[in-house]
Amino acid sequence: MWNTMESRGVSSIIFDLDNTLVDTAGAGRIAIQKVCELLKSMHVQESHIKDICDHFLRKLLHESFDPSEGKTIDDVRIHHWYEALQETQGTDLASSCYYIWKNTRLQVLTLSPEVRSLLGELRKNYKLLLITNGDTQTQWEKIEAVRCKGLFSLVVVGGDHPEQKPARSIFTHCFESAGVRPQDCVMVGDCLSTDIQGGINAGHPDNLQDPDNEKNSFDSKRQPESEIPMTL
Repeated sequence: MWNTMESRGVSSIIFDLDNTLVDTAGAGRIAIQKVCELLKSMHVQESHIKDICDHFLRKLLHESFDPSEGKTIDDVRIHHWYEALQETQGTDLASSCYYIWKNTRLQVLTLSPEVRSLLGELRKNYKLLLITNGDTQTQWEKIEAVRCKGLFSLVVVGGDHPEQKPARSIFTHCFESAGVRPQDCVMVGDCLSTDIQGGINAGHPDNLQDPDNEKNSFDSKRQPESEIPMTL
């Protein structure tokens, strides 16, 4: 298997983070459940709880964040809860809902032992790089929470750069910083429109997508990354 990769000239593997190496969607579901428990303890009606959480998730899915506007991502997401709550409950719980959701998600988010072991094995033969889309604060908090930075030769967060995946520029930055060539890399990710298309835009001859994860979504299911070597 590894000999096949090497014979094809692959010397570097670029990974996505969310729903590829870590189950962000699953952590998000657990975090929402914790918020539901909080709202129940405040005697919020069951039907209202579902509407509140669904509203927040819709805002999160279509979120637009511009740090130049002077707000933090925490401010923006507290406001999502503010809007979700104001229709039925008032807004006093917005901050509590947000930080329970955020902190629970970070606590649950983990790099499984199998994935950590896999990355350790891959590091023996390949230079491992990580490119993750998202705002700077959120993604670095996730990376710190799962303690994965040391597994990669380079970690690139989209929010730190003018363009994110699938833009060619962020891949070019990655290649130049890591000292690798596009044709020597393979991209592993869950999203066709960002990870796989980004790899194509950047000139990767090989790109791998999780077949059970056609796009990032709150209901997505992940294929165990222990199967990646078989695919490679």
